[in-house]
Amino acid sequence: MKLKLAIDPDIVAMMAAEVAAGERAVTAAMREAGTSLKSAWRGQITGAGLGTRLGNSIRLATYPKASDSLNAAALVWSKAPVIIGAHDTGPLIRSKDGFWLAIPTPAAGKSSKGGRITPGEWERRTGLRLRFIYRRRGPSLLVAEGRLNSKGRAVASKSKTGRGVATVPIFLLVPQVKLRKRLDLARDAERAVDGVPGLIVANWGSQRP
Repeated sequence: MKLKLAIDPDIVAMMAAEVAAGERAVTAAMREAGTSLKSAWRGQITGAGLGTRLGNSIRLATYPKASDSLNAAALVWSKAPVIIGAHDTGPLIRSKDGFWLAIPTPAAGKSSKGGRITPGEWERRTGLRLRFIYRRRGPSLLVAEGRLNSKGRAVASKSKTGRGVATVPIFLLVPQVKLRKRLDLARDAERAVDGVPGLIVANWGSQRP
């Protein structure tokens, strides 16, 4: 007597299909979680008034890039980590040389590079000399003798009589600055991580053949 055992449906094929569905589900879940976190971080940054340019520094990459895997991962990072990190932690900033931090007033204008102008660059640009004024209460000052133009910027006076010339505060000098914490990136990251299991389950169900 010859007996033959046949299992229908094919369990091996079913398991292979289930593993494939799992790989697709995990990969899709990580992609969704990463996209959500990227969007949340960008929203935080622009909502804090830090601009879309800094917001767009948040990037996303998923791994593996060209296939599905049960070990899929998503990486969300910033191309400007120092700036983002400063606004996320609210650090205490001190001068590198242990003296003063020069905070430009509106009369100083901006750097030619688009950032915060330094006292040295300001003197080179305007041709004026800065003078130090120490104050016991409140920040000390770097001032210049000049006039304010129509944009409120300090410039050299062309008057030969001295008319319209004033002592203009150009920089405030402080020993340190406590940067205000404007972001909470960990909050959004924790929400993204907590949502991953639900995303995997939802995607796994949709991926089953």
